[in-house]
Order: sequence, then C-alpha cells, then structure tokens
Amino acid sequence: MTFTEGLIAARSRIIFLFGLATALALIVWLEGVNIGAVGSTASRTATNATATFTIEHTAAVQPIAPTALTTEEQGFARIAWKYFENNYQPATGLVNSVDNYPASTMWDTGSYLLAVLSAHKLGIISESVMNERLKAALQALATLPLFDNELPNKSYNTLTKEMADYANNKTPRGIGWSAIDVGRLFVPLHIIVWEHPKFAAAVREILQRFTFTHAVRDGILYGATLNDSNATIHTQEGRIGYEEYAAKSFSLMGTDVFEALKYDDFLHYESIYGINIPTDKRTPDRYKAFNYVVSESYILDGLEFGFDAISREFAFRVYKVQEERFNKTGVLTAVSEDNIDVAPYFVYNTVFTAGKAWSCITDKGEDVSQFRSISTKAAFGWYALYQTPYTQKLIDAVKPLNDPARGWYSGLYEATGKPNKAITGNTNAIILETLCYKKFGKHIQLVH
Repeated sequence: MTFTEGLIAARSRIIFLFGLATALALIVWLEGVNIGAVGSTASRTATNATATFTIEHTAAVQPIAPTALTTEEQGFARIAWKYFENNYQPATGLVNSVDNYPASTMWDTGSYLLAVLSAHKLGIISESVMNERLKAALQALATLPLFDNELPNKSYNTLTKEMADYANNKTPRGIGWSAIDVGRLFVPLHIIVWEHPKFAAAVREILQRFTFTHAVRDGILYGATLNDSNATIHTQEGRIGYEEYAAKSFSLMGTDVFEALKYDDFLHYESIYGINIPTDKRTPDRYKAFNYVVSESYILDGLEFGFDAISREFAFRVYKVQEERFNKTGVLTAVSEDNIDVAPYFVYNTVFTAGKAWSCITDKGEDVSQFRSISTKAAFGWYALYQTPYTQKLIDAVKPLNDPARGWYSGLYEATGKPNKAITGNTNAIILETLCYKKFGKHIQLVH
C-alpha cells in the first residue's frame, strides 16, 4: 500500500485521534467552565494550576449557516483572484505578498494556498489550474533553503527562492523563522492532505524537511532570530489571539502545544465602552513584543476552525466593540494590521495595544494615528461570520475599494476618507476565504 493509499484509508481514524487529543486538552483546561445559553448574563469561571479567571457572557451571536453567494459576491471573489493571476511567479511556483513586489513570507504563502483552494471551490478556477498551482507551490516549499536547516526563513525572493531580509535583500544566512507564520502554512497543508490526497506525499516531503526541536518546547511556540553577533536566539512567540490560532494548526500536525493553546495564562481584560476585551499581560518593555488586539486572528479562527468555546466569545467581543465605536462616534470601524500605500508601509490598526484603545502603531511602537483605517479584509471577515446590519455597513463602505484588473485595496483611511491603495496577497486571499466560508462553512471540517 502506498503512503497516499494508507493515508486515505486511515483518514477518519487519524482525524478522530487528533480531534480526541485536542478535545481532551481543551476539556482539561475548561474544566469548571459554565457556559450559559446565548443571551444569558451568567458568568463563567475557568481554573487551572496557574490561574483563575472569569468570562462574563456577552450574548455572542452564533456564526450564520452557509448561504449561496450573490452575483455581486461572486464578482468580489473574481476580483480577489485577479491578484493571484497577476502576481504568480511560474518559475518558482510562489506568489508575491505585495502587488509587483517579488517577496513572500510563510504567512503569505499559506494565505496563497488557501486562496487557491477557495477559488477552486467557488468555481473561479478549474481543477486543472488548482492542481497546477498546488503542485508548483508544494514543489517550491520542498526545495526552499531553510534557516539553520530547520524551518523556513521569514522571507524569500519569489523570483529565485533565495532567503531574504524584509527589504528583499539576499541573505544566505537568513534572518530567522516565525512559528506563527509556519502555523498559518499548516492550515492549507492540512486541508490539502484530506481534500486532495494525491498531494499527500508532497506535503509529507515538505514536513519531513522541517525540524521542530527549537520551535516547540514544553508546549510553547518559539521563533528564531539573530542577535548582534549573528547567533541564533529562540524566543517565545505569539500573543493572545494569534498564539492560540497558530497552536491549533500545530496541534493538527500532532504537535504538543498545550501551553500555547491556553487563553488564560496571560489574559487581562480591558474595558472599552463597557465591553471586556481580551488582551495579553505580556508587555513590550519586558517581553519585547507588542500585544496587538486586532480582528484578523479571530476572524481566521472562525473561518478556518469554526471557533472553540472561548475564541467564539472573544471574537464576538472584538467585533462588538468595533460596532460600539461606530455607535458612539459615527466612525465605521474594522481594524487589523495592514500594508499601507505610503511610508512606513505596514501598520497595526488595533482595538487595544500598548496601554491604549484604538492605537495605530508601527512594529516599533511609533504612533501613526493618521493612518488609522477600515481594513477591507476585516470588513469582509466580520461580514462572513455574522452578517449583521453593521457588517452590511462595512461591506457597503469597502466594496468600491478595488481595481478589477489588480485586486482589492487594503482599506479606507479614517482621516481623509481616501482609499489605502496597497494591494496584497493576504487581503485578497482572506476575501476569497471569507466568501468560500459564506457558501460552504468553515474550511476545516470532519465531513464535507
């Protein structure tokens, strides 16, 4: 029996065992949680060996059932796919993360693979095109040089597959890896194995090259970077939202990430408009990383995994406080990290970070409030998950933000009302994901 045949034959048992292991971990962690019905005002208390915390129920709206796309929505998906036609590099099988800029990360490569899978399910591309794209991308992943011969570098030149820094300069040594980015990549690889098992051997070849000795230790995710002496250092990676999202995908691969899956170990609530927002107690002055509260990690959790009991609650709060900002100020709000079309070119539009609500900062913590904007991908994501009157307002605001020949713009600046005309693979991939979710439901399912 070949590997692929064996994998197909065993798929239900393997899924069951992975699901059982993950469920058991969550049950142990959630022991003592009392989850009231929607609309309840009951509090929920969870305990473990290190923390006790209370989750007040907020009458979270359940994600809606799948529905057919409208003609307009199908058109939205075609515009998003246009980006991946324009930015495909056939010589390497990779796709640019930003329009006409030949570089990509593993996060963006994961987004691209999800775009291919979504476009096929939506009937935008044929099965032969999907197969061609998947084959080329998997071959690229199987041959990329790895940082320290362990995991993919943080960035690659899409024309050459060479390791690069974030300015796309060739760096034979590499600059490190991101466990969160690798976790993003695992989501489409998992889907490919189960839904398109003819590529299972190719996925196996990729994973056999990866080494996780330094990336996962004692259930915690670690990234790699270089210090001033060009030596590799490994530091804990991920803050609430993204940490749990990435840990879920690692767990799909049979990895012990129990500590990273916990929501309560560094949980802190910030009250904004009377809504308790989950934030992370790990401060940048001590832990050297910001705890951005943004939409994207929670949206992806819902679109791909279908939420768990806690992320469903936290996602709704992150959504609801943005709606409440609109109710209080009249300013449409859908915030997330995004590329922008002027320097500094990438900003974090947040619900909360660095001790302040509605901060817009750079990765170095510089205030760039003038670039606060509605995020196109966040507007589509919340719309697909909830379809409330407010999310309809968001869609109505962002649906002009595209070039039909190039794809979707990243957003709309609050201060000027002008489009943020940065066009990226991640934004266009997430739009395809959201529309696929709207029609078919969550991307990772036991039965299709």
